[in-house]
Amino acid sequence: MPYTTLIDVATLHAHRDDPTWIIVDCRFNLMEPEAGRRAYQAGHIPSARYAHLDEDLSSPITPTTGRHPLPDPAQLAARLGAWGIDDCIQVIAYDDMGGMLAAARLWWLLRWLGHPAVAVLDGGWSAWQRAGLPASVEPVVCQPKTFQAQPDDRSWLNAAQVMALPPEQVVLDARGAARYRGEVEPIDPVAGHIPGALNLPTEGHLQSDGHFLPASELRVRFQTVLGDRAPASVVHSCGSGVTACHNLLAMEAAGLVGSRLYAGSWSEWIRDPARPVATGAA
Repeated sequence: MPYTTLIDVATLHAHRDDPTWIIVDCRFNLMEPEAGRRAYQAGHIPSARYAHLDEDLSSPITPTTGRHPLPDPAQLAARLGAWGIDDCIQVIAYDDMGGMLAAARLWWLLRWLGHPAVAVLDGGWSAWQRAGLPASVEPVVCQPKTFQAQPDDRSWLNAAQVMALPPEQVVLDARGAARYRGEVEPIDPVAGHIPGALNLPTEGHLQSDGHFLPASELRVRFQTVLGDRAPASVVHSCGSGVTACHNLLAMEAAGLVGSRLYAGSWSEWIRDPARPVATGAA
């Protein structure tokens, strides 16, 4: 059975030399976009490829998009194939933020393209280092393969679809509470949230060591905010559609399967001044 949500360090280490497993380093810093690449060059899990959030996992920004538009499926498929990924490969993604940033993004993108055999390393790079496992600075030689993309566009929504959501469906905002309430906005030009959205910040899904909470505790966190809503009624949002993937991953790890992503998220929503903005608590 493939790993489809989270994987621990010991299991990954046991499979590190398995030719049907490929590791992707997704470290990235929103405020310093080249920091992740430099960190990778200074040391990474042996054989890991490097995925850059802006260059590999997003398409160029336009006047109507958010900060991290979805990549073109054909271009992403070509990149995945260049890394040696096809439908026989188990992919493991990691970052240095407990999966809160680009690792969860790659996890979601692969699932969107029809590749469910992808998991995020629980605890990420820090957990690998704490376990005393080897690191490498050697460049990786990839054996290219053909990745057949089969995008499932039912798994995400655009702004018009979010605007038209029926009352029984809800947006779940992954940003910090102060950003959600509109009290601060360090990145985007407008503060606040999508009217009607609920708030569940990503940071609360992790323990102090960067590992995810147990599935039972994750389930309680989501149900406390969502009540008895079905997972399929939940649409995840954040600043640019990246950390929202972490909330989606946490729900899946908790056994709450079937939620969707608002890919453009807040930074796209505010591109059109006609779209309403709310502030304060829900």
